[in-house]
Amino acid sequence: MASHVHSSGSSHTVRQPTEPSIASRRQWQQILHETFGIEHLRPGQEEVIESVLNGRNTLAIMPTGAGKSLCYQLPALKIPGVTVVVSPLIALMKEQSMRLEETGLGAAEVNSALSAREERSALQRIGNADYEFVFTTPERLSDPEFLETVRQKNHVSLFVIDEAHCISRWGHDFRPAYLHLDAIIEALGHPTVLALTATATDAVVEDIKQQLGLLDMHVINTGIYRPNLQYRVIAATDEAEKLARMYDLVREIEGSGIVYAATVKAVEEVHKSLQQAGESVIFYHGQLSAKVRTQNQDMFMSGARRIMVATNAFGMGIDKSDIRFVIHFQMPASLEAYYQESGRAGRDRDPAQCILLYFARDKQVQQFFLARRYPGAADLDAVYSVLQKLHVDSGVVSLPQLHEELEDISEGRLQVSLKLLKDGGLVAQDEQLGYRLLRRNAKPRELAKLSDTYRDKRERDQAALERMVFYAQTGFCRWKVMLEYFGEHVDWQHCGNCDNCRQPPEQSLSAEHPRRHSFIFNNIPKEPSLDIGSTVSVPRFGEGHVVSVAGDKVTINFPDGSTKTFLRAYVTPKSNS
Repeated sequence: MASHVHSSGSSHTVRQPTEPSIASRRQWQQILHETFGIEHLRPGQEEVIESVLNGRNTLAIMPTGAGKSLCYQLPALKIPGVTVVVSPLIALMKEQSMRLEETGLGAAEVNSALSAREERSALQRIGNADYEFVFTTPERLSDPEFLETVRQKNHVSLFVIDEAHCISRWGHDFRPAYLHLDAIIEALGHPTVLALTATATDAVVEDIKQQLGLLDMHVINTGIYRPNLQYRVIAATDEAEKLARMYDLVREIEGSGIVYAATVKAVEEVHKSLQQAGESVIFYHGQLSAKVRTQNQDMFMSGARRIMVATNAFGMGIDKSDIRFVIHFQMPASLEAYYQESGRAGRDRDPAQCILLYFARDKQVQQFFLARRYPGAADLDAVYSVLQKLHVDSGVVSLPQLHEELEDISEGRLQVSLKLLKDGGLVAQDEQLGYRLLRRNAKPRELAKLSDTYRDKRERDQAALERMVFYAQTGFCRWKVMLEYFGEHVDWQHCGNCDNCRQPPEQSLSAEHPRRHSFIFNNIPKEPSLDIGSTVSVPRFGEGHVVSVAGDKVTINFPDGSTKTFLRAYVTPKSNS
């Protein structure tokens, strides 16, 4: 099967790697071998590297495992000055900076995970221009004092934006802290910009250019297709069936894996269930302390735990190549999010399974999140009013000042509101990232018009969610559906790898498999009933006696006097003979 991919959209063209000169190839091979211990560049890397070395602002769209980090590390060795890497991923910063230090290159990381002593040391050395690479978060780079430290004695020649889809208001993982990057690039003297992401639709590509103020960015898209990823959907009629299916999958599939859930509550419940079933499992979500998140992530990365149960707070930039499965216990909000998260499997290019457990009611969870995501006209009016008030007192208004005055507006909604006011020509940012009022007494209808930008976004989000539902319910090739969503065209109809290609719906609807594809699993064996007082066994806990049965929950008393409740799927009846 041909794997060549090209795009129908001009802004989203999938370019084939250009052929480098013989001298250039020899030069790269020498640097690759001597500095990074790598023999050959992967498809697309050469073109990105050449584009950056030519001083072109570049947006590189490359799938997970394609080697995006090398696309800035290698040219940074040839460009005089400092490379600043902006990423939302503290774990990735630590990993990348350690790797660069091991090759003899100076690399600093500045983020919230550092101790006060570590941060002082890093800031002092950055101020002394001791580093070739500086890794930081968009939130930290938005701090005027830190920005001045970077600017003071360093010539920033390359500015790298990792996970660049976070910039876009059309992207699935939009992060308001990225909205300051255009002002930061200007404050740093307009270094060459390299933006990196694994996915971007045409709308996201155009918005990234717009938000950064770099409309002439060179876009290099190597395509999203990865033939080693085997996609399938298993639908369930209720939560109990979904849990049972997940339990069967993690027992059947060897190797490490990630189970994603949409809510903290679901993560903790799934983790507890798998732990009770005797699985080697850890969990991760944003409400855990930074210390616990780091510890849990390290346990998964090192192999001390086989399964990670997590919200989407986990995974971006995780460099674990041998993940054999990614299971979504709850449906994500879009195919962009789904591809990003499921694509963390199989980075070693060996076969890996990407499985969505589809329960129609899970759509409501995403609808709830979407309804709370963006600022409205009232938020915009409140922010503008406070800006006018503070501007009279001090002229330039800082973000902390606005936070203090607008306690009822979340940080994310505040930053989006400020970006809208900036785009509307009502405020501007200076080199210290303070806000200066350009025009007072804007009319309410003008503010309402600005907020309409996000009304359009809400509509697009809803359409993206419907497309996610279509993917879950379709009988078409799942890879084909995803490729078409991202505006990519392939000259085949069947990948041969997904569940619909391996067992087409028309076969599933045969007498042998009467209702399989309509997702009603009548072929699930009936479990024997559990009587009060009967002997049962549970992994890790051993044998005990049934105290009560309520739906899919079984309460068991153990010989040590403890009483625990388990899902029925984990309880095995024992013969009383």
